[in-house]
Amino acid sequence: MTFLGWLEISLLFLSVLILTKPLGLYLYSIYERPEPIKFLSAFENKVFYICGIKGEGQDWKKYTFALVLLNILGILIVFLIQRIQYYLPLNPRDLPAVPWDLALNTAVSFVTHTNWQAYAGETTLSYFSQMAGLTWQNFAAAATAMGAFFALARGITQHGQDEKNIVIGNFWVDFMRSILFVFLPGCFIFALVLVSQGTIQNFSSPQDLITLEGTQQTLAMGPAASQVASKLLGTNGGGFFNVNSAHPFENPTPFSNFLQMLALILIPAALTYTYGKIAKNQKDGWTLLFAMVILSVLGVACIYYFESFTNPLLSQLPLVHDMGNMEGKEVRFGLAGSSLYANLATDTSGGPCNSMYDSFMPLGGMILLINMLLSEVVFGGVGVGLFGMLMFVIISVFIAGLMVGRTPEYLGKKIEGKEVRFAILYVALYPLIILLGTAWSVFAPYGLSSILNHGPHGMSEILYAYTSAAENNGSAFAGLNANTPWYNLTLALTMFIGRFLSIILGLAIAGSMVNKKILAVSAGTFPTQGGLFIGLLIGVILIVGALTFFPILALGPFTEHLFLLQGKAF
Repeated sequence: MTFLGWLEISLLFLSVLILTKPLGLYLYSIYERPEPIKFLSAFENKVFYICGIKGEGQDWKKYTFALVLLNILGILIVFLIQRIQYYLPLNPRDLPAVPWDLALNTAVSFVTHTNWQAYAGETTLSYFSQMAGLTWQNFAAAATAMGAFFALARGITQHGQDEKNIVIGNFWVDFMRSILFVFLPGCFIFALVLVSQGTIQNFSSPQDLITLEGTQQTLAMGPAASQVASKLLGTNGGGFFNVNSAHPFENPTPFSNFLQMLALILIPAALTYTYGKIAKNQKDGWTLLFAMVILSVLGVACIYYFESFTNPLLSQLPLVHDMGNMEGKEVRFGLAGSSLYANLATDTSGGPCNSMYDSFMPLGGMILLINMLLSEVVFGGVGVGLFGMLMFVIISVFIAGLMVGRTPEYLGKKIEGKEVRFAILYVALYPLIILLGTAWSVFAPYGLSSILNHGPHGMSEILYAYTSAAENNGSAFAGLNANTPWYNLTLALTMFIGRFLSIILGLAIAGSMVNKKILAVSAGTFPTQGGLFIGLLIGVILIVGALTFFPILALGPFTEHLFLLQGKAF
């Protein structure tokens, strides 16, 4: 742990705090004003006319139907592109069709905002498949998540409406505005910045060369910058190359590494300010942001600390040990850049990597797991991170109501049994699908046959896979060979349930709360701003999220740590 390392971490969070308000105001103007950008309103109207979007308000059921329908069509299209890619253009390596189970897994993965990759991108997918299939879904998945958040925010904050007119927005309008005014311009600018740093963007065939050692090597080419920009700004995470952001053609310099980390959490952070504007109470937005920042800082501090120690198994070797655990990490990013990147990648649903998470120390890897097991509400994905945070807000307000002995309220609206049941189902969904998939794979021979390491580390690899899939993260402990029919199909099912059932439960809360009247604040109203509520919210997140999984974490990474101290590895 060094001064420069902490300086990098501090600059990242300081940059986020500085940019939160201006970007949050911009996002508010995009989604909550009839004409978000006046000089582009004519263009927007033409796009809506061509697409048949009329902009009528939708209740939560119609909004949900439109959201799910679009994404199911996306799965079918991405699946088909992979299956016929041999006959499609931009395939200089004449790559064959992707096997059906892997194609289905990949299609579900990119449509659900997970971007789990059980394949090497440069040797499996053509340029056309990467662009028309995966990069497009980077936009579509992020736009879907943004729409889900704004629908929930409107349902929670809007004043009472006529029961026949309980609208929470129009999914198609939210979706198109996300693409037209947020992700297209943002990714275009970000891609150019990445290209200036050395990220490649071309349609060249792979290049053969002779290294300084005299061996022949083939360098993969392709339109990487456009996919990298969308994977980060939309918190998607799917890499163009197999090693993701550890590849010098995706993430060439320490500066590009810093920009990628900033891009990962910039929109999720800014949405907290946007939410405060929608709620007409900016303190509520800042409260959510500070809770996220506190949890994220705690996470990176723990990872950086655990990774700063040398692996005990190497301590007796004649090596320089003052650099910490550098196994699986890029020297150009260092320990701080790798630890911070890993923390933010698992805080969000992005899941990119600039280092090998399987090589982290057991307790460092455990923090990555905990970040996801908190239901990815520490920044989380664009839209869905704050979406999940609001579920914990509802539970926290309910607990506070029980403590003071009165009906809980949030933003002047009563939180009743229906909303609490939906919120509890939301947080209970993840333990169910994560632990069920993990337990089955641990006991089944076709599950165990894919792990590289046995013992507690092998279980951690399986647990990480189902956690990453359920939380729509997409990162992996790469010691698990997930490209088998069992893992391709079960992880695809886990991703689908984790994405859409959680959104449906949240939108049901929006539909339940949208027509509730705003009550006047009284002396008994529990405040949802300030340090007291931040502490309560963080406590609920940690108890409901992390402690639910304490037994399996004790059997996995914590047990591995104890064995490592005794000089035993797996």
